[in-house]
Amino acid sequence: MNTTDRLPGLDLLRSIAILWVMLFHSFVVGGLGPSWSWLSRYGWMGVDLFFVLSGFLIGTQVLKPLARGERLSFTDFYLRRAFRILPAYWAVLLIYLLWPAFREAPGMEPWWKFVTFTMNLSIDYLQNTAFSHAWSLCVEEHFYWVFPLLAVWLTRRPAVWKFAGLAALLVLIGIAARSAAWLHNATIDPQMDARNWFVEDIYYPTWARLDGLLCGVALAVWKTFRPDHWTRAQRHANLALLAGLAVLALAFWLFADRTGLLANAIGWPVLSLGLALLVFAGAGRNGIVGGRAVPGAGWLAAISYSLYLVHKAMYHLVQAHWGEQLQGTGVFAFVVYGVTAIVAGAVLHYLIERPFLRWRGRLPFTARKQVASPAAE
Repeated sequence: MNTTDRLPGLDLLRSIAILWVMLFHSFVVGGLGPSWSWLSRYGWMGVDLFFVLSGFLIGTQVLKPLARGERLSFTDFYLRRAFRILPAYWAVLLIYLLWPAFREAPGMEPWWKFVTFTMNLSIDYLQNTAFSHAWSLCVEEHFYWVFPLLAVWLTRRPAVWKFAGLAALLVLIGIAARSAAWLHNATIDPQMDARNWFVEDIYYPTWARLDGLLCGVALAVWKTFRPDHWTRAQRHANLALLAGLAVLALAFWLFADRTGLLANAIGWPVLSLGLALLVFAGAGRNGIVGGRAVPGAGWLAAISYSLYLVHKAMYHLVQAHWGEQLQGTGVFAFVVYGVTAIVAGAVLHYLIERPFLRWRGRLPFTARKQVASPAAE
């Protein structure tokens, strides 16, 4: 894809998302210290930003041909996803399996759960936390499997009420499922001593984490089926940015107790709405977020997938070799950990991820009928 097709605002948001996640995962090596906990505390929200971006970008790719009255090539779509996701993922999984010292924790779920993308549905989080951040890839894969089928069904006789009804139903199912899981588990094991039920039953399962993807798809539906309205609304990108930050502030308040009932009942859709407003603000070339490219953001966004795969393991390796020297140095330690992870992510990107993306582009049917996208999806 030509770099001129990229939207700098989405690159910026993707780079923020990966850095935010990396800050949060600094707990693997002891964190940044109490003075900097405010910076890393909400870093897990970076994954939700990735979900909104993915819902928007993949949703746009799937819906564009359908909006033109064309048939969606499932072979094309699934093969493109496979070339995008699997090579780097399998390479890192193989390292995790063959080199135990690479793991950020001793225990790891069986290999077949990672290969089948079911690890997020049945993990023993107290015992098997190595490569557990692959849970978000499982959610993404489930989205890839199901969304094209739903999109074809919904666009056979497109109607606003069908999409709005399905979206509302999914949001309500998520609220109900998370609330029920919280009420059930908090009564049985309020201290989470027996198992980390918050992670296993609420944070990781796909059915509880659809809000971000859904908000991203809603943006894609808007842009694809109401392009004139989308273009007019893009003139107010800065207003959307301010609204998104306000809603995000509300989400911060709701998640002050991250494992509380209020946060897990309604916090996720509120958070996803705020992030969707930020994505909308960055999905054009108007306004502060999308108007100008930030130096380095495009490159960091390009390697963000590979970086996400390896950053926790690289933290562990740095700590194993230089942990004593870095202890107590706060942000400087994170810079060392972060730069090492970025270098490893870049190596994985250029050696594995990028070559497969190039080969994908040379395949006859993907080369014949590619859908332009504003980010490297």
